[in-house]
Amino acid sequence: MVSEAGSGHPGGSLSSADIVTALYFHVLNHRPREPKWPERDRFILSKGHCAPILYAALARSGYFPVEELSGLRKIDCSLQGHPDMNKTTGVEISSGSLGQGLSISIGIALAMRLDKQPGHVFTLTGDGESQEGEIWEAAMAAAHYRLDHLTVIVDCNGLQIDGFTKDIMNVEPLTDKYEAFGWTARSIDGHDFVQIIEALEWSRTAEGPVAIIARTVKGKGVSFMENQAGWHGKAPSDEQEAQALVELKEQEQALASEAPGA
Repeated sequence: MVSEAGSGHPGGSLSSADIVTALYFHVLNHRPREPKWPERDRFILSKGHCAPILYAALARSGYFPVEELSGLRKIDCSLQGHPDMNKTTGVEISSGSLGQGLSISIGIALAMRLDKQPGHVFTLTGDGESQEGEIWEAAMAAAHYRLDHLTVIVDCNGLQIDGFTKDIMNVEPLTDKYEAFGWTARSIDGHDFVQIIEALEWSRTAEGPVAIIARTVKGKGVSFMENQAGWHGKAPSDEQEAQALVELKEQEQALASEAPGA
């Protein structure tokens, strides 16, 4: 998608791919054919520049045809460079200006409480995004209102557009910080489906708002992109795209061979 568009954000999309996959295909209560189902869980992509992984999950789960994915960032296509709730079926909020998604999620969670709706709100943020002051204002509010139907997942890949987060503005220790703000928090391997799914399901019943600090690798699965800040917002060439797809296909086949009954 990003290669064909000639622009986009592959690094953070790949680091969060396992998290988003776990959400849409194992955890979320949702109905792709009824996207406004009142009792649905809500997924908020706060780090909106990683729209490609959200679009892929929405298409693969049935919100719109997979063929539309080739329209990423093209004029007159519904798949904008950042999510647009008025253009793309299944997108809960428009996002892209970093730091706002958690605040919006709190508003949604409070509205669901008032309306006595049973759904859960899951929000995906980044560790670079956690440098935004609004994140911590929102964290304070969520604990104050005891939003036990709110979960934030931090895609903690250690990199942002200018380099390593620890060098630019260190946000660690994130688990301790969320706990200090009154959240229940835990750290997981953000590429281990067993840990991801278990943590997300646990977050539904844990006390108060929950923060899951997912340790990930930027550009995960593509050798030349992994742990490289330069792939935060750059499209691969045709040759690089071909190499990336070969590598990802090999990993897919390896995983399939390890599956029970394979």
